[in-house]
Amino acid sequence: MWQRLRGLAGRAYRRHLRREIDDVPDHVAVIQDGNRRYARKRGDDAPEGHRAGADTTEQVLDWCADLGVSELTLYAFSTENFERPDEELEPLFDLLEHKLREFADADRVHEQGVRVRAIGDVPRLPPRVRDAVDYAERRTAGNDRFTLNVALAYGGRTELLDAARAIARDVDAGEMAPEDVDVEAVESRLYDRPIRDVDLIVRTGGDERTSNFLPWHANGNEAAVYFCAPYWPEFSEADFLRAIRTYESREASWQRARAERAAALVRALAEVEFEEARAAAARLRERVPRLDRGDLSADALGIAEGDAVGSDDGDSTGRTGDNAPESSGAD
Repeated sequence: MWQRLRGLAGRAYRRHLRREIDDVPDHVAVIQDGNRRYARKRGDDAPEGHRAGADTTEQVLDWCADLGVSELTLYAFSTENFERPDEELEPLFDLLEHKLREFADADRVHEQGVRVRAIGDVPRLPPRVRDAVDYAERRTAGNDRFTLNVALAYGGRTELLDAARAIARDVDAGEMAPEDVDVEAVESRLYDRPIRDVDLIVRTGGDERTSNFLPWHANGNEAAVYFCAPYWPEFSEADFLRAIRTYESREASWQRARAERAAALVRALAEVEFEEARAAAARLRERVPRLDRGDLSADALGIAEGDAVGSDDGDSTGRTGDNAPESSGAD
C-alpha cells in the first residue's frame, strides 16, 4: 500500500516538475560520482557499483530525449582513475567495452538518432576498450539527432595543457602567428573532438566541485551547476528535472541582469551626451561674443534637459548625431 502511494506521489511530483520547465539546455554534462560508495553501502564490491551506474546512464539518455536535450557528455573515466588498483580497473574496462558495444547495437539508439563519440586521451586505454570505442563511433556515425560524448581517460587540465603545447609548436614552426591564436585555434586542438559549449553540469554523490571537467566549454560559458547528494546509481528522473529547473532559473536570472546592465548603459550614454552637448554650447557662446548670449542658451540650441531622454518627434537617445557612440547592449 505504502509503496503504491509513494509511486503515485513520485509520478505526480515529476509531472509537476515537468510543467515548471519551459527552457531546456542544449548540452548537459554529468560527473557520475558515487558508484563505489553505493556499492560499499550495499556491501558489494566496486564493480557492482559501476554496473548499477551504467543502468542509470541508459535512463538519463531517455530523459534527455524526452526533454529535447541535444547533447550529453558523461565523465566515464578520468586520467586520475588510472591510479586505482588493477582489481578494480580490469572489471571497469570490461564494463566499458561491453556497454559501448551493446549501446552501439541497440535499436533504440538508432531510432533516437544517437551518435557516440569519445573525448579524452583514448590511446591510453587498453586495446579492447579502444576497439569498442572505434566500433561504437563507426556504428553510430550516421546518426545526427543527439550526441553522446563519453569522456574516457579525460582530464580538463591536461586537455588545455596539450592544446597550449600544440599551439606553441605551430607558432615556433612558423605555421601560425601569435596574433592568430584565437578561440577557434584553441578549440580545434581540444582532443580533436569539437563539442558545443556546456549549459549545465550535474554532479552526483554529494561533492560540490567540478573536478576540471570540460573547463574550456563549461567555465568559459559560465555553465549552471547542480550538485546533488544521491550516488550515481540512485540518481532519479526527479533529480534530473530539478537540475534542469536550476538551469532555467539561472538563465532567467542572467536575462534580468543583462537587461538591467543594458538599461544602465543606455542611461550612462544619455547622461554623457547631454553633458557633452552642454559643454559644446558653452564653448560656442564663448567663441561668438558678438551675438546676444541669451540667443545661444541651452534651450535655444535644443538641448534642454528634456531633450536628453528624447525629443518630441520620437527620436531615441542611443545617439544624438552621426559621431555619437552607439550601444549594442551588455552581456
